[in-house]
Amino acid sequence: GRLHPRGGACFKDKMKACFVGGLHVGGARACVQGSRSCARGTPDVGLAASKGRSRRCGEVIRAMQTGASSYEGARLGPPPDLPSLLLHNRIVYIGMPLVPAVTELIIAELLYLQYNDAEKPIFMYLNSTGTTNPDGSSAGFETEAFAIADTMNYIKPPVHTICIGQAFGTAAMLLASGEKGNRAALPNSTVMIHQPRSSAKGQAEDIAIKAREVLLNRRVTMEIIAERCGKDLDTVMHDAARTRYLSSKEAVEYGVIDKVLESPKDLPSPAPTFLSALG
Repeated sequence: GRLHPRGGACFKDKMKACFVGGLHVGGARACVQGSRSCARGTPDVGLAASKGRSRRCGEVIRAMQTGASSYEGARLGPPPDLPSLLLHNRIVYIGMPLVPAVTELIIAELLYLQYNDAEKPIFMYLNSTGTTNPDGSSAGFETEAFAIADTMNYIKPPVHTICIGQAFGTAAMLLASGEKGNRAALPNSTVMIHQPRSSAKGQAEDIAIKAREVLLNRRVTMEIIAERCGKDLDTVMHDAARTRYLSSKEAVEYGVIDKVLESPKDLPSPAPTFLSALG
């Protein structure tokens, strides 16, 4: 049917008010309902209802402008991005080589989650080649991984580590650095331990200095792995002399992880829920 003249104006004005500032769809629905009441041929009642809707729209817009995150229990603004949902559920995901930008973000997330709740566990998912690129070239310094490992030990919440895909080199060290009893991998994950790589260039003295640093980083990495796996340092140094790949079951036998997640029943309990982040 045709809209009442007032109803048409009501619909146009209220829809415009609703979508200023990206208002939640619930506000738009309320305005449309007000406009429909105008269109039913009851201009006086419809006009009063639409004025009430308009007032609510104005209140919500003002709440958004003041930085409020909710209005009468409804969340305002656009939906959260995926990293925010993960962080809200205390999930830290490492899916890249450990370059400085990645290290900075991971450490910031760990410190924030400790501030948020010092008792609840943190779930760290790893799918990383560590401080090397997929082609084996160097991507960053081993100190990037040491910074994350030290932060994991520094914060109070227990860190549960889960390998999904791959954990190579220093990423395997981080996988083993999780809380014992809560280190896991999916069935087809691969863990690899190896010595740090270096491509030092320059004068002979500079190369010698770099070589000493590489040897020191190798020893620190192997010491952490040996301690977390319950093995002696010489054994780990020998095993890492050449690249060594471990399946998820072999990683359990070696001591890098404690279990293989074969089914959803093996997931951390209570399992994080993404829907709770939308409240």
